[in-house]
Amino acid sequence: MIAFKLPRRLLVPVATLLALTVAIWWAWQKFSRPWGDQAVNFAPARQQCHQEGPLRYCVYRASGGVNGDVLYHLHGRNLEAEIWNDPLYFTAMIQAHWQRAGLLPPTVVSLSYGPVWLLAPKGQAELSGLLDSIWPHITAIEALLGKPRRRLLMGESMGGLNSLVLGLSQPQHFDKVAALCPNVYQDSPFAPLGQIQAAMTRTGAEPPIIFGVWQLARRYVSDDQEWQRISPLALIEKAALQTARPSLYLSAGLYDRYGLYEGAEQLAQRSAQLGLTTEWHPVYGGHCAIDIASLSAFLVVR
Repeated sequence: MIAFKLPRRLLVPVATLLALTVAIWWAWQKFSRPWGDQAVNFAPARQQCHQEGPLRYCVYRASGGVNGDVLYHLHGRNLEAEIWNDPLYFTAMIQAHWQRAGLLPPTVVSLSYGPVWLLAPKGQAELSGLLDSIWPHITAIEALLGKPRRRLLMGESMGGLNSLVLGLSQPQHFDKVAALCPNVYQDSPFAPLGQIQAAMTRTGAEPPIIFGVWQLARRYVSDDQEWQRISPLALIEKAALQTARPSLYLSAGLYDRYGLYEGAEQLAQRSAQLGLTTEWHPVYGGHCAIDIASLSAFLVVR
């Protein structure tokens, strides 16, 4: 091995050049990154948080008053019940829209079983059973809040799927269900690998994300038969047979990297065919791109 030794007379110039290069790189990194965030200008709702067994929930009441409805909010993955008042989140835009329009909003109750959870009936999977326990928790919450004029349900991403599972499994309990960028798929996570690969190609879903969805599903359901118990495309068929059925608001971005646009659109079309009052809001954008104006109106207009 031949060792290379830098001449002493070049040590200082080379060290200076390296230091200058690092300084320029650091300055460019600082300069090229965003210098701030576009926060929403709104008056946050009054917040009170509580624990009901394994369920954490926060109650939000607008300082200008509420309209007698209760909106249950099911958050997305890795969020928490405190997200409703976050000025960098879409829920702040909803509040701002209501305030600018002079509309009395519902009381909002944001529910959380932790960063990641899926409402599935009790089955063979270790983490199944949350769907069986959530309604008793809601009943306990309403024993403190009082019976609402109308009961609404909303969720985004993971929470969008949970909202559909809850709202379509127990349609008699909810007047409206808004599912934003819900993880709805034509193909079961228990389908053959070739079928899942074809779905990723067709929808533009990113493979690492689909692998994550695949892993999550198997923590809460054990096989395709159990998956059909929580698949919105299967649940809509059963919900349509009920006398009391909620109105649905469905939204998805065309270029959602979860590849869920296809399934959400199919669910909206099938819901309308079955006679459910359905709003379908396709959005040009990525994951959880949301039409704030139409969503805000859906949640308050009778």
